[in-house]
Amino acid sequence: MENQSSVSEFFLRGISELPDQQQIFFGIFLCMYLITVTGNVLIILAIGSDPHLHTPMYFFLANLSFVDMGLISSTVTKMLVNVQTKHHSISYMGCLTQMYFFLMFGDLDSFFLAVMAYDRYVAICHPLHYSTIMSPRVCVLLLALCWVLTNTVALTHTLLMARLSFCVAGEIAHFFCDITPVLKLSCSDTHINEWTVLALGGTVLIVPFICIVISYIRIVFAILRVRAPGGGNKAFSTCSSHLCVVCVFYGTLFSAYLSPPSVDSEEKDIAAAAMYTVVTPMLNPFIYTLRNKDMKGALKRLLSYSRSFSS
Repeated sequence: MENQSSVSEFFLRGISELPDQQQIFFGIFLCMYLITVTGNVLIILAIGSDPHLHTPMYFFLANLSFVDMGLISSTVTKMLVNVQTKHHSISYMGCLTQMYFFLMFGDLDSFFLAVMAYDRYVAICHPLHYSTIMSPRVCVLLLALCWVLTNTVALTHTLLMARLSFCVAGEIAHFFCDITPVLKLSCSDTHINEWTVLALGGTVLIVPFICIVISYIRIVFAILRVRAPGGGNKAFSTCSSHLCVVCVFYGTLFSAYLSPPSVDSEEKDIAAAAMYTVVTPMLNPFIYTLRNKDMKGALKRLLSYSRSFSS
């Protein structure tokens, strides 16, 4: 391919161009990465080891934790290696690979949150038919559908990027290979890529968000019809953790990709992307464990079993 013979690598600018700040950010991002991986692994182990948590809601939560680890690993690990080695290059194929996994895991986050909102809607609005509607077969089919759709979207963007020519090994104004910064380096016509970003990106972002909003509107109406004292609060408490995660996820996502351009747009985009790819996956385990009694109990049992086993 012409572009592969023209350029073999790119250069990632990173979070900061100042060496002193790079070391500070290295320590911060390394701590956040370790916290994210540890927290999400504990959630997966707690759900897998506790039979009481073998329900559709926690099945999707375990998959969301896996996706969060994939999202932060696809972006942060390369940046940490570059800062430590002081070698800020990334190969052409490495850039496309990183872009593919970033898009796939990022889109999966959005789809899983929509599926979890639908699960809460069925549990609250149709409790008598919940086990039938959200059967294990349906859960697996929903999970498979999310993976197929997100892989298709990520592969489409990656293949369209692979057809472009890059005449010089330029610097990507980001700490990972996101679509827009890489497109700016191409010396080919990028109109098809840009229209695809708008069409597919908007669909992947807006459609799950609309599904979440519709689910919670119907949940609110169902809760308002509950006449039992405290029944509405008990029903909504099962949604509070998920709703917090949705607010954090889409809040950072909208600020990263839907905010108007400004003079310091590159720095703003990097900060927003860091919130979306690093901070949000780190916060999710805390939100789900601090606001969920079942998760806190499962984690305590898991940690106590680990201590007794080690001793």
